[in-house]
Amino acid sequence: MIERKKRRTGKIGIFAVAHAAYGRQFEGFEEKILGYHADLCAKIRKNDIDLTDFGMIDSSEKAYAAIPKILGADVDVLFCNMTTYATSSVFAPIIKAVNKPVVLAALQPAKCLDYKNACTLMQLENDNICAVPEFTGVAVRMNRRVNDVILGCLYGDEDADAEIAEWCDIAKVLNSLSGARLGLMGHVLESMYDMHADPTAISNAFGVHVPLLEIDDAAELFKTVTEEETEKKIEVIKAEFDMPDPVSDPVTRKLTREDLYQSAKTAAALDKLVEKYNLTGLAYYYEGAEASLRRQVAQSFIVGNSILNAQGIPMCGEFDIKTLIAMLIMDRLDIGGSFAEFHPFDFREDFILVGHDGPHHLRVAEGKPVLRSLTKFHGKPGSGASVEFKLKEGPITMLGITQTASGGFKFVIGEGESEKGPIPPTGNTNTRGFFKPTTKEFVKKWVMEGPTHHYALGIGHRAKTIEKIAGILGIESVTVK
Repeated sequence: MIERKKRRTGKIGIFAVAHAAYGRQFEGFEEKILGYHADLCAKIRKNDIDLTDFGMIDSSEKAYAAIPKILGADVDVLFCNMTTYATSSVFAPIIKAVNKPVVLAALQPAKCLDYKNACTLMQLENDNICAVPEFTGVAVRMNRRVNDVILGCLYGDEDADAEIAEWCDIAKVLNSLSGARLGLMGHVLESMYDMHADPTAISNAFGVHVPLLEIDDAAELFKTVTEEETEKKIEVIKAEFDMPDPVSDPVTRKLTREDLYQSAKTAAALDKLVEKYNLTGLAYYYEGAEASLRRQVAQSFIVGNSILNAQGIPMCGEFDIKTLIAMLIMDRLDIGGSFAEFHPFDFREDFILVGHDGPHHLRVAEGKPVLRSLTKFHGKPGSGASVEFKLKEGPITMLGITQTASGGFKFVIGEGESEKGPIPPTGNTNTRGFFKPTTKEFVKKWVMEGPTHHYALGIGHRAKTIEKIAGILGIESVTVK
């Protein structure tokens, strides 16, 4: 019943390059390579990307003429299709003028030449690599950067297809960050120095806007929620969650009707908050006076926020906007993005519990997520419904965003495995995280990088992709190994 509120997409531009002399020398050559170019465009579009094709550029005049069109399209990533050899004069004006990530795609139509029947024309049709060093070299001379080169075959090459898909994912991340509205509501949990962040610095580094919201904005919308809207949300919650009996933790109870109702009404209010303020995401924390409406609303965010996470609207607890950005990046890579921190080690089996008591991304749950009523939220005021699940088994990726002494941002990235096994039935999400060379060594290396204690947790191994995103944004990154 949970569907994305916004399409996960990005804008890619592409142009082909060639040496105009070949077209004059060999009849039908240009038509042939334009056919290959059309096939590459089709591959990119299969990744649910908005693609703008700027056509064939085989002279410096055409390059200069294309620049206003490329700038006007405001693409997230620009592909240069190396259809054959081309002189760098067709590339230099573009790499100089366009300040976007640039990927050279040098994909041969044939896996190899038919050597017995080889001819000059056959070589030229497969000369995709020939000009690549010339292009990267001129980029360096112009103090510009080629972000990646995709080498391989145009047809039947799974590795090349995966690299294309990766850059489509990166375009989706960049597209979502550009102009995103990442709300801040409330204040930092008392004493958490690592959570503080300057909204101006956030805007400068990530190209987002940070609306500053009040808990009253949510409370006033809560008052407008109708019984019909609440009951509709209750049906969604019942369909998406299990509500088992408590097990070993005396803090937990079977989800009460009161907590279900409160969570559903707040979830409906959060939908209205997202719509009213056009939010891409929200980081929040608020305590409020005991028995006040503000506390009643703030302490019941978790269920609605977990649903919103699954709908592509990252919602992050404890006012942690840096981790909110990490969650957004992971969601747009389609790998989840749960709010997480380290919990106790298991030194017998060499793993560590990874999770949190806050909102989570339901799309990456192993099985059906659980709702429990908690008589108290440990370390925080209030009580109510809380989400519990473990991540899907298999590879996992962690992304923490911290700040350095100079005020710059830093990505701390790690990869591990989520493995089958019981988790504490505490109403908090956890997963069994295994890391190399040993979990203890990995965690020691992680904490020595100066991270915050939170990070985003997703499925799959995507450290290399996240490193590329950091490079595009000009942000320091380290992958802990």
